[in-house]
Amino acid sequence: MIKVGIIGLGAIAQRLIPLFSNHPETKVVAICDTLQVRVQEISNQLESVQSFTNHLEMLENTELDLVYVTVPPKYHYTVVSDVISKGINVLCEKPLANSTEEALGLFTQAKEKGIFQAMNFPLNYNVGSKSFANLIKSGYVGNIRRVELKMRFPNWPRLWQQNEWVATKEQGGYVLEVGVHYIQQIQKIFGKMKVITKHVQYPVDPLASENGIIAFLELEDGTPVLIDGLSQIAGEEEIKFTAYGSEGTLSLVNWADLEGGKIGEPIRPIESDQTLADSLINNLVKALKGEEATIIDFSEGYEAQVVLEALRG
Repeated sequence: MIKVGIIGLGAIAQRLIPLFSNHPETKVVAICDTLQVRVQEISNQLESVQSFTNHLEMLENTELDLVYVTVPPKYHYTVVSDVISKGINVLCEKPLANSTEEALGLFTQAKEKGIFQAMNFPLNYNVGSKSFANLIKSGYVGNIRRVELKMRFPNWPRLWQQNEWVATKEQGGYVLEVGVHYIQQIQKIFGKMKVITKHVQYPVDPLASENGIIAFLELEDGTPVLIDGLSQIAGEEEIKFTAYGSEGTLSLVNWADLEGGKIGEPIRPIESDQTLADSLINNLVKALKGEEATIIDFSEGYEAQVVLEALRG
């Protein structure tokens, strides 16, 4: 049984806790959050779990095989460093850190310590996104002409996501919270990219995160990548990841839905390949058992952070 500890009990952690608890080979044995009320609430939902409000006490007093760190981004470096120093395998929520320098530091520490390290980038296990990647690799759109990421948010933060940091320029904003998922996917599917130019808009509040971005990037072969985001607008939320090619167009819409068409055809829904269904937890278990697994490690987290900070900086 893989013994899991969780540091940070916000909305994202609460999505993964049931997945760890329901997997036959993992058990959440320790939880930690600085808010005692939240710790008590989650503790009441779990069986035989140790509860802490100080992560150092948890690391010192609990036998753990894996720690999932899902604190706000500006605390990633400190908390993940503490986990690494104990020689415990670590799963880190995206982004890896709150700066390129911190991300490189974590990657270097984990590599030198020789521990297993992974990132939570769910699109790598999602049926829709995996089907998108497979169709691209099979030549559905032909030679890539352009890649686009469109993000529209009527409200940022989203109504279910209200907290003290996600709306701040320091460690929030939708480029960080949402865009980094697709930065990682673009680099995994199409190769490394760099920012050529950008225009970022901010509200009057000097502490608030962006409400608009248009950025032009390039893949290593010169293929253009366009990132286009707006928040505080009329309409519905939409996230659309599109590849335009010499033979057709393919989009991943709102994380999971596929649509596309060949040149001369209308855009239509495309059914995802359900045989590609996978999960982060299954792959973590495989990796920790020494089996082949799909894992996004800190090196890929660092590469995504480089692009992210070039967009935010």
